[in-house]
Amino acid sequence: MLLTVSGPAGSGKSTTAAGLAEALDLEHISGGDIFRELAAERGYSAVEFNKLAEEDDQIDRDLDRRLYTIATERDDVVLESRLAGWLAGDHADLRFWLDAPISVRAARIANREDKTVELAREETEARERSEALRYEEYYNIPIRDLSIYDMALNTARWGPDEVLDIMTGAVRSYRSEADEGQYTVDGVNYDF
Repeated sequence: MLLTVSGPAGSGKSTTAAGLAEALDLEHISGGDIFRELAAERGYSAVEFNKLAEEDDQIDRDLDRRLYTIATERDDVVLESRLAGWLAGDHADLRFWLDAPISVRAARIANREDKTVELAREETEARERSEALRYEEYYNIPIRDLSIYDMALNTARWGPDEVLDIMTGAVRSYRSEADEGQYTVDGVNYDF
């Protein structure tokens, strides 16, 4: 089984994906971890590599290629990144999108990164605008189009345990042989 967990920064995707993998005895693969691996392979810290990625689009493409390869070649995985649902495409059994209002996400980010909520919000909004443009330009992915996802959850409405329970319940009740509703992922340019 291949599950994807996507969403913007501060939505709870990393925590939820790790919990989902543990609950279902699947491997959790994080786009953030792969990004850090790429940085280490090239002799950079994650912070240095992130700055470099702003100028070098090949870094995003290398990360996305690795995620795509995992999605198309591996099984028994929870794949987590902003683009995981789009990159996995029709290979995913279930695709989840997590989100929360920007005020909630900014507060979560501020708490974990020890910065003001205002700064976290400003940086997050700028990052999301930039990412949306890049995803459209690179791959023809309209990141805010949620039609490909099987479930979209506002993680500010429930606590982390409840979000995990909802998703775990959905996966456990899923029967591929009775599935008539998978949306196909069309129009993506997987040009890495």
